[in-house]
Amino acid sequence: MSILIDGKKISAQVKEAVAAEAAALREQGIEPGLAVVLVGDDPASRVYVNNKKKACDFCGLRSMEYALPASTSEAELLALIAQLNADPAVNGILVQLPLPSQICEEHIIAAIDPRKDVDAFHPVNVGKIMIGDFDFLPCTPAGCIDLIDSTGVPIEGKRCVVIGRSNIVGKPMAMLLLHRNGTVTICHSRTKNLKEICKEADILVAAVGKPRFVTADMVKEGAVVIDVGMNRLPDGKLCGDVDFEAVSPIAGYITPVPGGVGPMTIATLMRNTLKAAKLQNGLA
Repeated sequence: MSILIDGKKISAQVKEAVAAEAAALREQGIEPGLAVVLVGDDPASRVYVNNKKKACDFCGLRSMEYALPASTSEAELLALIAQLNADPAVNGILVQLPLPSQICEEHIIAAIDPRKDVDAFHPVNVGKIMIGDFDFLPCTPAGCIDLIDSTGVPIEGKRCVVIGRSNIVGKPMAMLLLHRNGTVTICHSRTKNLKEICKEADILVAAVGKPRFVTADMVKEGAVVIDVGMNRLPDGKLCGDVDFEAVSPIAGYITPVPGGVGPMTIATLMRNTLKAAKLQNGLA
């Protein structure tokens, strides 16, 4: 039976470290601030935003929420971002995705000051991640690395397989594993022999967005399995991209859903906001 990787416990450790550093910054007159922009009333986005606010409160970071109607135009959102870019009290800016169809996500991401881009989605930050000289790491992939490290299994020299090639998770996840000297394969909807490739992975990261996509016959005995998926079943229950019940007897380590990657994403956002405040004040 595999060992469960407790994302709640590890995220709590990250947030406690952020809280300690934030307290030290406040003694110097610096209060790290995160602005979260929510456009529309998507229920899942509202839950994420609320969780981010709770994390800010725990870490002692100032949380500023901007809730805009679903009818907001791209020009109106760009004007708000320009205002936040210019505000020294705002160290981090996060625009909750997805956005309504009348707004181009690429335009919005590109408008955020790269020094305040705590999601690390701006092309400048993406380029820095590519060459390995970065200020911020995207929250979910960085959280996944923390979870892998918690197992004590070294990434260096391991066969690593990432299922999914999104700009938010799949691609940066592969780069972070590569920076740690893993031998990385990215799989996607056009990959042939997917089952055989996954079966060779010492570290398998599933970020495909399909419920229970990874089955027992795709997992190597003793592998580290990181499940990024968050899917809601017809009965309302949450499940990941990995068939947890079938895979857990085979894997060496596995993340649950919920309680695995999700908490780490928010903890990493707190860490990025703290770093942004330090960078903008010449302390990092």
